[in-house]
Formats: sequence, structure tokens, C-alpha cells
Amino acid sequence: MSIKSLQKVRQAYYEGNYEEVKNVHRVDSINRDNFISRQDYYEFNYLTNHKEQHNTSGAFIKSAVYGGLDGLITTYAVVMGVAGAELQTVVILALGVSSLIGDGICMSLGDYLSTKSEIEFQRRERHREEWEVDNLPEEEKAEMIELYENKGISREDATQIVEIMSKYKQAWVDIMMVEELGLIPQEENPIKNAIVTLTSFILFGQIPLIPFVITQIFSIDANELFFYLSTGLTALFLFVLGYIKSQFTFSKWWKSGLETLFTGIMAAGSAYLIGLAFRQFTS
Repeated sequence: MSIKSLQKVRQAYYEGNYEEVKNVHRVDSINRDNFISRQDYYEFNYLTNHKEQHNTSGAFIKSAVYGGLDGLITTYAVVMGVAGAELQTVVILALGVSSLIGDGICMSLGDYLSTKSEIEFQRRERHREEWEVDNLPEEEKAEMIELYENKGISREDATQIVEIMSKYKQAWVDIMMVEELGLIPQEENPIKNAIVTLTSFILFGQIPLIPFVITQIFSIDANELFFYLSTGLTALFLFVLGYIKSQFTFSKWWKSGLETLFTGIMAAGSAYLIGLAFRQFTS
């Protein structure tokens, strides 16, 4: 089914216009059969169709790592911006803590809403596919045969596969979700994801602030030294989180670590230059 037909089917189904769903399937089937050759149809379908891109991550480790990365980079950027403007340590702490809490809440809510929306979308699409399997079984079989033929399977074998598969509704719908729509079922929990993100953001985000907290608690007058200590700790944990990220992105650990470290350097450097530009107004 072309992407245009798929969009029409979705709209009609969500509006409760089931006759229109059937009509779109019939028209799509007629258009497919009226091509000069099946190869012509496949070439046309390849040019006009695409798989929808969806977020398939679900492991809490990903929320933890990305939350930690954002926390580190965001907070250290604040530290660099304030350092560039040569403001007092108490200002670094005030801005750093407020940014840590505010951005952490925003990011966790964003994680919650995006995960929840993705799950709801998949549920709606699954209900639509189940309805089509119940009410348009032959059209759905034709679509699956076409999909398998596009993968290089002969029509005879594809037909046999689909006939066997269609005996098992749940398996049939599962396969249609992946093959036709590019949707991989997710078992994520939006609330848990949000909690993991917030916790990780705050835990790692406070690392750049720790040296400055020490200076305030013990009244140590060595801001420059503790600024370098903050930089060292941030760089170390950025590289470590990059290494952890490589474990589920299957990239080289040293490359992932350096990329993450470089991202932090770019963000912090930009913040420092902006703070430097405002230094004349704070002295």
C-alpha cells in the first residue's frame, strides 16, 4: 500500500468511516493490478513508499544515559557561562541548581509525553490492522504477498506463507505492524522512563557543581582551582557515559566517548564565550 493510501485509510478508520477504508483498499488493489507489469508496480511503489521512522528504544539504560549526558552538558555549560562572566561562586550555584531542577523536570516530562504518544499511536494502528484483518482479509493477504515478493520471494511461496500465517490472527497482525508499517512493539513504561531520566539528569548534572559546593561549605578561596576540578570531573564522566552509550549503539567505545566529550566541549565553549562577552557588564 502506498503512503498516500495508508494515510487515507488511517483518517477514514479514525473517523469511523469503514466503507471508505474498504474503498481505499479496493482502489489500491485495482491500481496495483492495472500496471503494465508487476515489476512496473514494484518500481513505482519503491519510489512513492517509505517506512515510517519510529523510536524503537525501550531500555531504561538509554533514558539513564541520555538523561545523564544532558544533565552533565547543561549544568557545565551554565558553569562555563558564569565563569566567562567572572561572577561569584554563589551565582554559579544558584544558576546551576535552578537549571538542574528546571531542565531535569522539562526533560523527564518530554520523555514521558513522547513515550506515551508513541505507545498510543502504536495501539491505534494495531486496532486498525486488527479491524482490517477481520473485515478485509483478502486485501490484507494481497498486501502481504506483495511485500514478500518485493523481498525476492516467489509469488507461489509468498502465497503459501501468507495463507499459513493468516490462520493465526495475532501473529498476522504482529507481522503486518512490522512489515507494512515499520512499527516494532514497545514495552516501555512512560512513567518509569520519566523517573529514570529525571534521576539520571540530576545525579550526573550535579557533578560539575560539586567542587563549588565544597568551596562554599568550607569557605575555600580557590575558585580557579575548583573550576579546573569541575572541568576534569565533567570531562571524565562525559567520556564514561559515551562509553556506556556505545554498549547499546554498537559503536566503538573510544569513538563514542570522544564524540560525547567533544559535544560537551562545544556546548561549554559556546557558553563560556557568551559569558565572556558579558564580562564587561559584570565587573
